[in-house]
Amino acid sequence: MIIFLSSGLFCLLMAAVGIEAQQTPSINDLNAECLGNVIRLSVAPLFEEVDTVFNDTQIINLTPGLATQCGFSFKFDPMGNAMFFASLQNCFSQNMDKMFSLVMQFRLPGNHMTEDPVYRVGKTCSYTPWTSREILCDRNYMEVSVRRTLPDIQTIPKQPTGGPKARSGNFRRGVEAVASGYKMTAVVFSPSKNVMNVDEVQRKGYAIANTPTRLVLRSPHNAEETYLQNVAGVPMRVLSTSTFFEQKWLVTRVDATAVCPTPEAVAFTPEVITWYMPKHIDPLFSSDAFTMLEVYMGIDAKRLDTEEMAARNYSVLVTEAHIIVEIPVGAVGGYFKSHIQDDQYFVTYTIEPMLELLWIEEVAHENTSYKVLFPITTPPMARPPQVRNYTPLDTVPEQAVFVLELGTFNLDVELLNITFPTMVLTVAECNARGFNVQEQRSPDNTLKTFRMEVPFSDPVVFKRRAEQGVTTFTLQLIYGLVIFPEYAPFSHSAVVDAVLLDIVPPSVTGNCDQENFHITVDYRNQEPFFVVLVGKRLLNHEFAQQYLTEGDTDFTITLPFSSPDAVFESVHSSSVRSRLDVALLNPYNNMTIKYFSLACSFLKTLTECFSNGTMTALAVKVDSVPGLNPGQLTLSDPACGPTYSDDRFAYFHFTVNSCGTTRKFINNVMLYENEISLPDELEVKLNATTSSEEEYQLKVSCSYVANITRTLAFLTRPRDNEPFAETGTGRLMVRMRLAQDASYNTFHQEEDYPVVRYLRQPLHFEVELTTSSDPKVALVLDHCWATLNEDRDSRPRWNLIINGCENPEDPYRVVFHPVEADARVRFPPHVKRFEAYMFSFAGDAVEPSGQVTKFTQQSLFFNFV
Repeated sequence: MIIFLSSGLFCLLMAAVGIEAQQTPSINDLNAECLGNVIRLSVAPLFEEVDTVFNDTQIINLTPGLATQCGFSFKFDPMGNAMFFASLQNCFSQNMDKMFSLVMQFRLPGNHMTEDPVYRVGKTCSYTPWTSREILCDRNYMEVSVRRTLPDIQTIPKQPTGGPKARSGNFRRGVEAVASGYKMTAVVFSPSKNVMNVDEVQRKGYAIANTPTRLVLRSPHNAEETYLQNVAGVPMRVLSTSTFFEQKWLVTRVDATAVCPTPEAVAFTPEVITWYMPKHIDPLFSSDAFTMLEVYMGIDAKRLDTEEMAARNYSVLVTEAHIIVEIPVGAVGGYFKSHIQDDQYFVTYTIEPMLELLWIEEVAHENTSYKVLFPITTPPMARPPQVRNYTPLDTVPEQAVFVLELGTFNLDVELLNITFPTMVLTVAECNARGFNVQEQRSPDNTLKTFRMEVPFSDPVVFKRRAEQGVTTFTLQLIYGLVIFPEYAPFSHSAVVDAVLLDIVPPSVTGNCDQENFHITVDYRNQEPFFVVLVGKRLLNHEFAQQYLTEGDTDFTITLPFSSPDAVFESVHSSSVRSRLDVALLNPYNNMTIKYFSLACSFLKTLTECFSNGTMTALAVKVDSVPGLNPGQLTLSDPACGPTYSDDRFAYFHFTVNSCGTTRKFINNVMLYENEISLPDELEVKLNATTSSEEEYQLKVSCSYVANITRTLAFLTRPRDNEPFAETGTGRLMVRMRLAQDASYNTFHQEEDYPVVRYLRQPLHFEVELTTSSDPKVALVLDHCWATLNEDRDSRPRWNLIINGCENPEDPYRVVFHPVEADARVRFPPHVKRFEAYMFSFAGDAVEPSGQVTKFTQQSLFFNFV
């Protein structure tokens, strides 16, 4: 009798048309499947014994040796779930070549008052696509089935010997001579050339049988007549036989070979399992000419489709020499198992992949179906448990509690007891004492930790006053654990300390003036026992020398509102709201003793308006948009970025008629408005990465009185010496260009002309002195006018600039733009820029027109001196 110590029900093979239970009601958590030439049964409850049933009368106990010899295998996971696998051509199936029926019986544990309950189940599967050769490699045996074409070969009887109720029996089948047919007489093993008769073959643990159309041979992997052969660098286990059939005057031979991979076919890393299978398995081929028709991968004998493999991160690569399977350690389909070596905790990962191949040899025109069920277990991996201390230290000692978490473990580990210096308590006794021991599972229910709470006031906690105002609490403990189902004990020791300050905590106050924060910390006649965190920076010696003022029992930190240690909360047209956070920390564990935050509004002019029509604006990064890069901010026109920026500020300088600035009249006031924000595409990207952040928008404006008279007074006095310049001659080159926009970065080339513009569209002109490098020379733009042809003296003519000033009679006067040095402009006095609005000459008029009376097209030529 075989005893299975697992919480898994071990039974087999329900009928394809339904599951039939006899003697007692059917059980739960039972799932049987026909998977090609293998039948799989998944079952959960605990069982003690498994039998096979033949013809509803003979009961044969399925011992591990008999299971290997007859084509059965089984496995258990750490949670007690069982899987049972059977070859369709096992010793006890009712074999009709296309239909295979099997009945199994299993016994559940009872009690001393009642007989053990017995369950009987049967399964029928059909399997029609038999190939010339079928090879099956399972965890404990190798099997080969070949098609035979001999006439009238005697079929070995199916029934095992033994009485109708035999609790154990001899499965070996007798061989009787049939005068008119062939008789199986001998099996020759290669390469040893050992010859055995059928009874001797079966006594040595092999299985041999024939059906009306096939010969079946089965062997344990480590049988005496198997041997190792290196195939494409992969060690393979080989069984090679020749079976002889005799008739009165004839002897016929049937060859059968099985080749299966060994554990050495697998390579491991901490992250990936790699299984190498030869593509051309030499002992199975008579030539090199073959075609691989199918390659499938599965888990636990069941095929997986491409989507399932991708979801589990499995991969199968077919190369010239190998079929390579890669499985991530910890992937779905396998399980972790706990182990103890020298009282150290290790885990292994086990998974049973399947490879299913189909090929045809081009010379023999025979096809082979090759299936491998290949359990793989990784080498032990160290997983030292850790005790994590989540003890809160911001309470008084009388209310403080150690909060400890031990982990991480697989689900097969249980906590039995905890040893303290003065006592040993079981988990139940710990909970009765108020320690609140709990098991906590990971979200995917694959790992566990053990959490415990021990009050500081409990006698198992040692208390020690290290110095004035500081008390250390120490908890020493040994966790007693066990691994199921083998009941392997192990332990883990830990010593945890907690330091509490039992003195009066300091007080923090603060206020603001027009420019600074003032934070005062009063430590109340005691030595400072804390460190200070200002914003995100610790108050060190250098910081203190610059910003700290000490008193007798306190100190004051004075910090500008614009300091990097403060954060801006909001921005308004004439003020900024800034906040400074201060925390006092316990130097022993970095726990917060006191937290203080002060926010104030500071008057600050962020927008300046100048009489020449230029504006400046300062944008600041605010706390509600922490992911903002100020350098990416722009005005309404995305082409207008900041003149200067860093990680907190962006400074803009622009004219009121550029960068998308709008204008409106309110009574006698002209109001110019613009907006600083992120371009739309950057705003979308920022929101996509930090969906909780607000949008950044800052409106800036300037107002000018439309009609105002200003008085200017000045006095003159004679000069002692009149300035004069020596007369000289020379040639200077000046050019006039039309810019493509207000940035003056790109200009129209000669081939672009004539350039088409509509009425009132702005024209941005630049006049540049090109040949001088004398910084003392300045370009003066005296006159500029427009004509209808290239003759600069022709009529009609309209003046845009007269004596260096805009034409006072022009309804749309030109606007002069300041020039600043940059990478292109080395000497700003050498360059003049102005903006004019497109117009047309109306008929024979000498004045331009900005009104459209009919659709016309004119060419204008601009001239300057």
